[in-house]
Amino acid sequence: MPPSPEPGDSLRSVVTLTAPIGLAFIPLGMALGFLVVHAGLAWWWAPVFAAVIYAGSLEFLMVHLAASAAPIATVALTTFVVNSRHVFYALSFPLHRVRGVLGKLYSTYTLSDEAYAVGVSPEARAWPSRLILFMQVCLHLLWVAGATLGGLVGQALPIERLEGLDFALTALFLVLGIDAYRQRPDRTTAAVAALCAVVAWSLLPGQMLVAAFAAFAGVLLVRMSLRRRDDDA
Repeated sequence: MPPSPEPGDSLRSVVTLTAPIGLAFIPLGMALGFLVVHAGLAWWWAPVFAAVIYAGSLEFLMVHLAASAAPIATVALTTFVVNSRHVFYALSFPLHRVRGVLGKLYSTYTLSDEAYAVGVSPEARAWPSRLILFMQVCLHLLWVAGATLGGLVGQALPIERLEGLDFALTALFLVLGIDAYRQRPDRTTAAVAALCAVVAWSLLPGQMLVAAFAAFAGVLLVRMSLRRRDDDA
């Protein structure tokens, strides 16, 4: 039997895998902090949004909604539409390996796009509950730290123009997509995902994300059922 890895080695492996994505949270969080201050809100709203909402793209949208005092119904509908993609994440995220009710609740609460990308990677297949939660705590804290730093810097050095900052999160998603393809190079799946996005953008531009995810998930389910039928034949 091979010797089990030391706890320190396990934590270092989590840090090694999480660091490239987690460090990107600092400039992204700072962008959120800048937007919060630029919208006329107090700087401390930046860490509040980061810690409580913790939903990336939704937080950037929430800055405008909070600054304009949007109705609760609008906030609820926006939250549902933007975060509905997490329903699909839950289908393959290793939540079953997280122990305890509190652990499962926190893991579900902090199931971000980045945590999902790390949690389903080949290197994380054998991670126990402790390492999965450690990864999510690190990402959560880095996001809050970046937003806090951005809020403080934005208040001390007011910035008049923030052109380009709203693309920062999109750029991170592109990097995550490229990294996922490198881990599992599947041209058919990538082509289907791109086709679903184009069709959803053409037919339902106002709800492209939800429509694209639903179509993509449907195609994947059909592919899985066809493969099982071929295996049984």
